[in-house]
Amino acid sequence: MTWAIEALGLGKQYVRGAAHRRHIMTLRDALAEWARRVGGGTASAGSAVTERFWALNDVSFAVEPGEVVGIIGRNGSGKSTLLKIISQITAPTVGEVRLNGRTGTLLEVGTGFHHELTGRENVFLNGTILGMHRAEIARKFDEIVAFSGVEDFIDTAVKRYSSGMQMRLAFAVAAHLDPEILVVDEVLAVGDAEFQKKCLGKMEDLSRTGRTILFVSHNMNAIDQLCSRVIWINGGAVIEDSHDAYAVTTRYLFGEEGAAALKSEWRPPVDAALDTEYFALRSFRARDDAGKTITRPIRNDEQAVIEIALDVRKTHPGLNFGYSIVNESGVRVYWTLTTDQTREHWPKLECGRVTLTSAVPKRFLNQGLFRLELHAGIHNQVWFSQPGATPYAVFLRIAGGLSDSPYWTTARSGVVAPVVSWSATTD
Repeated sequence: MTWAIEALGLGKQYVRGAAHRRHIMTLRDALAEWARRVGGGTASAGSAVTERFWALNDVSFAVEPGEVVGIIGRNGSGKSTLLKIISQITAPTVGEVRLNGRTGTLLEVGTGFHHELTGRENVFLNGTILGMHRAEIARKFDEIVAFSGVEDFIDTAVKRYSSGMQMRLAFAVAAHLDPEILVVDEVLAVGDAEFQKKCLGKMEDLSRTGRTILFVSHNMNAIDQLCSRVIWINGGAVIEDSHDAYAVTTRYLFGEEGAAALKSEWRPPVDAALDTEYFALRSFRARDDAGKTITRPIRNDEQAVIEIALDVRKTHPGLNFGYSIVNESGVRVYWTLTTDQTREHWPKLECGRVTLTSAVPKRFLNQGLFRLELHAGIHNQVWFSQPGATPYAVFLRIAGGLSDSPYWTTARSGVVAPVVSWSATTD
């Protein structure tokens, strides 16, 4: 197979400390040295102890053409060093990278720009560096400028741009000059929410045309939405490489124990059963229309069904069940009970095995991770499972599907993200 990207035993070593600095001392350095000595501080930088460390250590992987791969990891884990090596900005200490195709790179604000040149001149400069002819760049120029939104400043020197404007133009150039491989770092965090959505939408479009994308981000919802594979780097080494993006991002966010706790189905353990004189809880879960427990992120236009399975022992007119949804910020989005409607619409709770179901409204929840808490009690008398203080909970993760609009592809502002109808009348 011909790989788009092949990393073979990559390692990058740096020197930590100050011995590599020049020994020429400026007046400022001399004053700082004097202050350290007077204050009983450490020795000067020239005599500081140094050590070598590996920012990357034996990193190997291969990426197929058209694959969209997310790179995740804490700050300082080696992600940016890896992308700089792949982009041929820096050379590895050991190992090699093989690329098959023209590479567009967006690693940090201003990368590849000459700050004394105008935006227009930089577009042509970047295209030329990518190996494109002037006619090719000219054909794409208007599209690039329109996407970036810097039309009014395109003939202004880039040094006059804000960091956000530089990032907009840099991404537009990298994404529109037909690279076979697109390498994008967390620089998208500099942009405003609307432009981030445009960027993610553009990368989705590129992935559908067979482009290979490497995407570094701390936004796990964006990783889940865009990437078919995730590589997790920690301490300069690959600790996980999986096509189950959701499983990896969940472990990254919550750890192994936390990820195990983010279950979509609750069944009573021997020592923590919900067992009362009125009922025993058999299970509480989020499932799909086909009856299967949901174990992956779902789009908010997919149907999720909340199911409560009970053994009812004794009836009571005030006995009710339900659930509430709490987002990652701890905000209770809504709650619902079996007794919300008029009495004739209440489900019958007769003795025996009873399964209660309720559909989560589609096109309503925003992106994110939600905790679903079981409600069980007798109206105005007692809680058997109280919202906000119950161990009987399952989790549901929403990623994508918020709207068919080209303007909304990621999380929207607000607690919920309903799609509502609009109409217009003319006089």
